[in-house]
Amino acid sequence: MRLKSIFLLGSLSIGSFLPSLHVYAADSQYSELSNTFNKRFNHELKDNKIPGGAFVVVEADTVLKLGTYGKRIKGGNQRINPHTVFRLASVSKTFAGTLASMLVEEGKLDWQQPIIDYFPEFTLAKQQNAELINLGHIIGHSTGLMPNSYDNLVNANVNLSKIVSKFDELTPICQPGVCYGYQNVAFSFIKEAIEQQSTFSYANFIQKRIFSPLSMSSASVGYDAFLNTSNRAEPHVKTKTGFKRVKVKPNYYQLAPAAGVNASITDLSKWLMANLGQNPEVISTSMIEDLTTPGVKTTKELRRRDWRPFLDSAHYGKGWRVYEFNGRPLIYHAGWVAGYVAEISYSPELNIGMAMLLNGESRVIAKLSAEFWRDAFKRADKLGN
Repeated sequence: MRLKSIFLLGSLSIGSFLPSLHVYAADSQYSELSNTFNKRFNHELKDNKIPGGAFVVVEADTVLKLGTYGKRIKGGNQRINPHTVFRLASVSKTFAGTLASMLVEEGKLDWQQPIIDYFPEFTLAKQQNAELINLGHIIGHSTGLMPNSYDNLVNANVNLSKIVSKFDELTPICQPGVCYGYQNVAFSFIKEAIEQQSTFSYANFIQKRIFSPLSMSSASVGYDAFLNTSNRAEPHVKTKTGFKRVKVKPNYYQLAPAAGVNASITDLSKWLMANLGQNPEVISTSMIEDLTTPGVKTTKELRRRDWRPFLDSAHYGKGWRVYEFNGRPLIYHAGWVAGYVAEISYSPELNIGMAMLLNGESRVIAKLSAEFWRDAFKRADKLGN
């Protein structure tokens, strides 16, 4: 099955501060949806005692609703605002897929190239052919490797070079391109290909090709960049006695393409608009189609507690998940890393998108997003869209 996307093109230059964004509430058919979600978001975060969070709903080049809740630190005085920076965790993969697709479109990379062309250190168990794993498999989680290979070592803060050396102990569970196996370490091998063909460091290339052109003024990559951001949300984990603040861990920052991006909800509003086709000079229509073409099936997603009543199919594209939500295409990704959760999603058909960021680990974010899209598509059906 191939889900056909519908894109609205435009060339709006989006400024770096919220007042310069097009913001309205009365003129959109989704204004009521956005206002209802605002109330639901605040209620759920308060009810679940989550320290802080932020959300945004956009339509084409317009912010319909941007809301913030709570504090940067539990019990502190500094409130979350539209420019407070969070860790994006695995939502970072959407940027990595886009950077690689840019280079593919320019003829500098090819999805069929073996990853060992750029990362010769990558080897597998004897009689297993690492050269069969290509860039498309890496970015689409179809390497054939066991899901989450060596995430346990990342969690233990083992150096990445030592982790890579252990891949020669792995026996794949299927041939490349056949089955789905979500990866963080292997996904991040794309960094070598991007850096070699762009001639920039990963952080500099993402700044040059995405952050700066989209005026994502508070976005950054890496542990040091996050700690050097004064307006940042601190991480909190759930304990038996409630949310507890913890230190920011550097471990997953080793995997910049998989989990290394930091950004505010204002930044994510701009990222959503670009992926809705509003900045074709940055992300072309052909690139968006490439990134959101369904790849391997991700049947486990169909069993997600809050989403299973609505999902007809689930695939992975290139850095994005591709769902069929009650018969309609929905592009999605979520992230979770010690003390933070994030979600981003958009409907190319309805031309709207939404994102959420929390500085406390909670599954309520999945409930909120599933209910948002349930209501959005119901409204579209009612209006005959």
